[in-house]
Amino acid sequence: MALTTFPDDFVWGTATAAYQIEGAVDEDGRAPSIWDTFSHTPGKTFNGDTGDVACDHYHRWEADIKLMQDLGLQAYRLSIAWPRILPQGTGQPNVQGLDFYDRLVDGLLAANITPFITLYHWDLPQALQDRGGWANRETVDAFVEYADAVVGRLGDRVTHWITHNEPWCAGFLGHYMGVHAPGITDLKTALQATHHLLLSHGRAVPVLRSARAGAQVGITLNLSPSYPVSDSPADAEAAKRADGFFNRWFLDPLYGRGYPEDMQELFGEALPQIEAHDLDIIATPTDFLGVNFYFPAVVRAVGPEVNPLGGEQRSADEAAAEGREITAMGWEVNPDGLRDLLVRLQHDYQPKAIYITENGAAFEDQVVDGAVHDPRRSAYIQSHLEASHQALTSGVPLRGYFAWSLMDNFEWAYGYAKRFGLIYVDYGTQERILKDSALWYKRVIAENALVEP
Repeated sequence: MALTTFPDDFVWGTATAAYQIEGAVDEDGRAPSIWDTFSHTPGKTFNGDTGDVACDHYHRWEADIKLMQDLGLQAYRLSIAWPRILPQGTGQPNVQGLDFYDRLVDGLLAANITPFITLYHWDLPQALQDRGGWANRETVDAFVEYADAVVGRLGDRVTHWITHNEPWCAGFLGHYMGVHAPGITDLKTALQATHHLLLSHGRAVPVLRSARAGAQVGITLNLSPSYPVSDSPADAEAAKRADGFFNRWFLDPLYGRGYPEDMQELFGEALPQIEAHDLDIIATPTDFLGVNFYFPAVVRAVGPEVNPLGGEQRSADEAAAEGREITAMGWEVNPDGLRDLLVRLQHDYQPKAIYITENGAAFEDQVVDGAVHDPRRSAYIQSHLEASHQALTSGVPLRGYFAWSLMDNFEWAYGYAKRFGLIYVDYGTQERILKDSALWYKRVIAENALVEP
């Protein structure tokens, strides 16, 4: 390979999620999700923002596919809204909901764009949450039923499936820190939820493979290499715990090692209830690992009164003082972390293939004379593609890259205050404007190589 050229079969795409872009939350049989409930609860999201309308993709999907086509995208990672398919979480599938994704998949294929479909991107039907949500083992059965309904309609055409997006966020942000839906703050509940998320993944893999020969199935994890802020033994131990909390708690059981012993000891009485054969099911072999990377963890030791897990991420001000660029999310830009992560994954877990299923940055974008000049976003993506290429040349089986995100959207608890998109969305008019980063990414795809922003 030339220095900046990617393999001929490398896949270039972008990613979105249903609740973040679709809107139409009460149309065609869709019932509320936990994010509808959470975002409509005062004080839970910035400015009280909700996904009620978002980018109105439910009504504008044809024009949005045309934009994808204009960019030359080869793949598009989307998620299915569970409450559109099974409004009560289980039972008779909602035909109108299935019809929407049927049209969407056909539209993508007609545009020569490969759909990568994520089944769960955090929008659990509220009806299931009312029965205990992911802390209730019955939700595992409900997820398998949901997977079966979706693959029964789309599996003849969809070749790439992702069971879950970021079970760390669904489990811990939603059930331990309480900043995501359903807003629970209990470690034992969070650990039980993460176990059931992983168990439902393992149960769903054979279901998703059943529709057609050659179907590829994986899971997407948000992963961050963990570095100590200093050379002190205490900071090194804190970084190890952070790695266990963010990374190994999910990677180890997925790759047949069970839950890491050091984390089991740390969690103690909060450990989840695990039944016979659960760990074997979780370790069901997959075809690829999806990696979402934004920034590494740089960790210092703190007392249990500050963090029971014994570590604390260094502040954005500290990172900036060391010369790191900081995004609008307060995250440091460190592409070396992505390279280190990919090499470590290959060394420690040997996944058959890896896709970077999310990578991107939020900045304070402004429309000036009908254009959006966002050189920092282009530079961010370029630097992370350089790191990805370095990992590729060292033998990492990296098969594709999905920029987050196709367009600005509802950024969960941050509402509409943060813009990650390659495409600018005016939420008042729903006008879409290709940012400079989108036009640059179009050149990267066309050349299958890094080009100067």
